[in-house]
Amino acid sequence: MTKYKIEVCLETVESVIRAEKGGADRVEFCSDLFEGGLTPTLGAFKIAKRICKIPMNVMIRPRGGDFCYSDVEFEVMKENAHIFKEEGANALVFGILTPKGEIDEERTAILKEIASPLPITFHRAIDMTRNAKESIEILKKLKVERVLTSGLESSVMEGILTLKKMIEWAGDDLIVMPGCGINERNFGFIKQELKAQEYHIFLQEEENSKMEYRPTDIYMGGLLRQAEFSIPRTSISRVKNIRSY
Repeated sequence: MTKYKIEVCLETVESVIRAEKGGADRVEFCSDLFEGGLTPTLGAFKIAKRICKIPMNVMIRPRGGDFCYSDVEFEVMKENAHIFKEEGANALVFGILTPKGEIDEERTAILKEIASPLPITFHRAIDMTRNAKESIEILKKLKVERVLTSGLESSVMEGILTLKKMIEWAGDDLIVMPGCGINERNFGFIKQELKAQEYHIFLQEEENSKMEYRPTDIYMGGLLRQAEFSIPRTSISRVKNIRSY
């Protein structure tokens, strides 16, 4: 059986603990997965680092929305890159695009230099670029270690043909890590088709809140919101199921 690695995407210390118990190889630590993942708090990262031994790659993303950042937002990214490198992150995760939908080579190179010698993952910002092959060639030129992608589609299953080509184009110079929409039902097929070295997976379950008093007419978020009394956590059993393939 070909050896492969499982990276679990998550946003809480509790989920880091669960991913480790489930047998994940590492985690991508974020906050606000509702926005696709933002930079986690330093406090949460430090507690997770104190409790767990699993490698933690840290998201460097200052806001939700697109990946074309202002000068001030880029300064925030650089500062967070310095901080999480110094605090013991195993890798940094980010993605920056130009207004024309191409990888921002200059800013990517700057963040890569700050991260060094840590490896970096260029995240799914690549899926918002115009041309998959050109994007892969740019990342290879910049000596980026890894790219997270769904093949420029909404999910790995939809982008599987492009992903096959991206893995071929990357060769031994860049790890192409499929991610988005991978679960227990399709992982066997995806693994067989792509034969990738690594997979990025979001495996969640809902945990009932311990609150007994539950007012139903007050909300802590906006109009588009998740349930107040249902807490999302990484599922240990689901990670173990994926790990068993």
